[in-house]
Amino acid sequence: MTGMAMNSLRVLLYHSAPSIGEIDPSYHEVSRRLAPVPGLMANELLRSVHDPTEFVVVSAWRDLAAFRAWESGPGHRASTAPLRAYRSNPPARPYGVYEVAAAYSTVSTDSTVELP
Repeated sequence: MTGMAMNSLRVLLYHSAPSIGEIDPSYHEVSRRLAPVPGLMANELLRSVHDPTEFVVVSAWRDLAAFRAWESGPGHRASTAPLRAYRSNPPARPYGVYEVAAAYSTVSTDSTVELP
């Protein structure tokens, strides 16, 4: 895993939407708002292979302290507001298989990653 420390943190937020076209603009808006947040290394919008209405936003953080500092800060709720309407409980199955639907990274690496 290039560019991300093994002790970094991942946060998963489950969402539901009728289609990628509905949730995609909100995901991109939130990603632009979060780009300058210290400690946020990357985030991805994943779409379920089993149910195309299920999505997960996975954010990669430098460490738990960085995530907690942002989460307890004043901009947390406002910056994520566009995605809140799509929030859902974790899917019923005990596992998930998701395709990357969109992603942002603030970690520079030597290789270029093309996203679908």
